[in-house]
Amino acid sequence: MSIEVFRDAWGVPHLRAADPRELARAQGLVTARDRAWQLEVERHRAQGTSATFLGAAEAGWDVFVRQARLADTARRCHDRLDAETAAWVRAYVDGVNEGLAEGARRAPEFAATGLRPGRWEPWTPLAVWLSTHILFAGFPTKLWRDRVAARLGEEWTELFAADGPGTAGSNGWLLSGARTASGAPLVAGDPHRFIEAPGVYQQIRLSCPDYDVLGLAVPGVPGLPHFGHAGRVAWAITNAMADYQDLYRERLRRLPDGRIEALGPTGWEPATAHTETVRVRGAAAPVRVEVVETARGPVIIGAQGAFGAGGGAGAAGGAGAHAAGGGGRREAGTGEGAGAGAGEATEPDGAAGAFGAEAGGVGDAAQPDDTGADGTGADGPDTVEWEAISLRHPPRVTGELGFASLPALLRARSVGEVDRALGAWVEPVNVVQAADVDGGLLHRVAGHVPVRDRANALRVVPAWEARHAWADAPAPLPRAEVGAEGYAVMANARGLAAPLGVEFAPPHRAERIGALLAASDAWTPAATAAVHTDTDNPSARRLLERIGATDEAALSPAARRVRATLLGWDRRMAADSTDAGLYAAVRGAVVRRTTAHDAFAELREPAPYPELFQPWLALGPRVGLALETLLTGAGPVPAAELARIVREALEEVGAGDPPPAWGVTHRLAPWQALPDEDDASWPGLAGDQDCVLSSSSVPGYTDRSARASAARYVWDLADRERSRWIVPFGASGVPGDPHHRDQLPLWLRGELAPVTTNWTHLVKEDTDDEQD
Repeated sequence: MSIEVFRDAWGVPHLRAADPRELARAQGLVTARDRAWQLEVERHRAQGTSATFLGAAEAGWDVFVRQARLADTARRCHDRLDAETAAWVRAYVDGVNEGLAEGARRAPEFAATGLRPGRWEPWTPLAVWLSTHILFAGFPTKLWRDRVAARLGEEWTELFAADGPGTAGSNGWLLSGARTASGAPLVAGDPHRFIEAPGVYQQIRLSCPDYDVLGLAVPGVPGLPHFGHAGRVAWAITNAMADYQDLYRERLRRLPDGRIEALGPTGWEPATAHTETVRVRGAAAPVRVEVVETARGPVIIGAQGAFGAGGGAGAAGGAGAHAAGGGGRREAGTGEGAGAGAGEATEPDGAAGAFGAEAGGVGDAAQPDDTGADGTGADGPDTVEWEAISLRHPPRVTGELGFASLPALLRARSVGEVDRALGAWVEPVNVVQAADVDGGLLHRVAGHVPVRDRANALRVVPAWEARHAWADAPAPLPRAEVGAEGYAVMANARGLAAPLGVEFAPPHRAERIGALLAASDAWTPAATAAVHTDTDNPSARRLLERIGATDEAALSPAARRVRATLLGWDRRMAADSTDAGLYAAVRGAVVRRTTAHDAFAELREPAPYPELFQPWLALGPRVGLALETLLTGAGPVPAAELARIVREALEEVGAGDPPPAWGVTHRLAPWQALPDEDDASWPGLAGDQDCVLSSSSVPGYTDRSARASAARYVWDLADRERSRWIVPFGASGVPGDPHHRDQLPLWLRGELAPVTTNWTHLVKEDTDDEQD
């Protein structure tokens, strides 16, 4: 067999091999050569060992994924793969292991950290997938709702939801042939994720006698799970915003012999427990972590000793803001790393007496009914009881991730085959759109959503109440026909997936995309740039209305000028717009003043949870991203007070220096395992949270954008070579490589790079990968 590697003008790898397994090996091999540093960061994050070479900022993440048992879950899911899929995944891993040494020699980050490339296991791609998506459904929001209920009152529990402050999402749209110039369907969109450098998506083409598919891969995972064009059929996804992860309030007790039990619906039941060690570069001592699992799932908050031993380490700007990576247990005998240790977790030490008592360890939780005020259990002075929070999610429960769907997707030739391939999909839960050359269209939800009590989707629920158990069968998944209008939009708003979730994105992006699509029946791949780059900001309307209602006579001359400028603004968040910069400044002032209002005083106190979860629990960002709802007067801040806040914000901005153009402060802020020293070099951006060109910041606190389009694509079913794609940086993860960041200028301008499919227009690499 042989592997052939070709490159297009942008350095994108086009791979050709004799069969699917050899092609999977080629994908792993080329990915390791192009992105060795990225792969090893993700592997370590997926095993809870990233702090060994990245330091204390990642310790909180490592603790979480050890406690969540992500690597153990990946092993379980791998063990349940059918033989064909397991062999296919193993071939990818073999390729990664084959190429890592060469890739590491090219990547300067290995020398900078002293890290040596390790060895991937057959289950590592599953762990990378889990760690990338474990926070995707936003289960920490349930902690936030608990705090709101306890401190503001039950009636305000969903005040900040209002269709979704800060929810992760994407744009996607499907056009039937009736809406295109060619008469064949188009599939287009852009996933909005935390921007990472190197990027979270890898442009690639996979060709063998069985199939020839191009698309956007996830480095570390074989195939094309999210976005692909197979010639006769193309597919894409967005986040369905479904709720499929639950948090349970657990009552735990440690018996005199060291065993731990949890209170379940039928009484006290055994829980498993062991300890692991997280090594932290530069730290005086490692972090010992107790890993406890009940019948509901792993305890992720309040396992005894977790906070006191440093389990809350890791800033939101590190592991929390990254919102990807991680997965837990040990990595014995690899001899990797530098600094505080070799990069491996220790063997479990046994739980007996490892940490002191921490009754009421989850902060606001009440003491168990049968626990004394001194934390001593009713069974005697040697039995210690406390409360904690466990996480239950489908892969841990079912032992399935849905990886059998991945090779089936590559083999698909029609929307019917894409539909059948996704029948086994589990996590994350996505809205899928697909089209084929025969005019077939698909619009459905794919994934596993458990059937359980409605309260599970809203709050942390008591583990000892039987009504919060999951039903055996998952919820039915909605699907829809593409109507007579000839298009369908998926932009995380309520709609197709509404029965499966609680918080969704506001309708602005979906409505704006629909309006733009309806304006033409001759769409082409090139024309879609007008949709991808639209900067109209519909969510500004409510603040502008409040500004318009402000008594002009009560304002200073400077504030009146601010008011007049904003009332004449076109709502476009263009990077060079000083009006957009002025709007952002006033919005920020309104957010800060609203956050400081007495009505929210109790929510300003730090939440008693690990720092990893603080991005979901901080009041200021919640106010900023829910401002449109709060300005209606529906919240606890009276209308008269809101009017005062807006008036004072106008005065504040009017009294200061004129704000610069939006792109001066709204600059890209990608997550990097080793951040650039010259952070100021990152460019300014157009767009905003609710624009179609979505580039999110934290209004009132920073205009920097950590989340934006992680890729853009348009798949043409009339001619695949007329398709287009772009990523924020480039095909290579190696600094200094010509294709490291060569796509960034196009991405900033909203342009797409051409897709090249003619092999004669590609350049073949000289490789040593040919085999007899």
